[in-house]
Amino acid sequence: MSSQKTKTNADEPVLSIGKVAQALNLHQRTLRIYDEQNLLVARRSKQNRRLYSLNDIERGKLIQFLTRNLAINLAGVKIILKLLETGKIKPELYIKYIKDVAKSAKIDSKTQQWNIERLSKRGKKTNKAAAVNS
Repeated sequence: MSSQKTKTNADEPVLSIGKVAQALNLHQRTLRIYDEQNLLVARRSKQNRRLYSLNDIERGKLIQFLTRNLAINLAGVKIILKLLETGKIKPELYIKYIKDVAKSAKIDSKTQQWNIERLSKRGKKTNKAAAVNS
């Protein structure tokens, strides 16, 4: 009996949009927007369903980090992703690389936390507004 280990190809599209949305803790519509914007393009199955790879999940994590922690818009994310691809950086090292760049640009964890808090309030009613509308 052969004891060959099966290698997982990180570029092989095997995960459904639902599984990836769950793994990244975001809405499927967000993944569709990323696809429309050519940020995270899904491959299609024979049944025309979106499929993602493990590397796509890493890219999704990076997009989340850039938008949530560093408050970068999608146009900025496109530029950063293109730079990472040009620099031939492995997807699993994206976030570490960007954290190092952010640190050298003096974007500290306090600034990142402020961005997270500010962005988490986007589109939410304040207590005063909620009281007026009820």
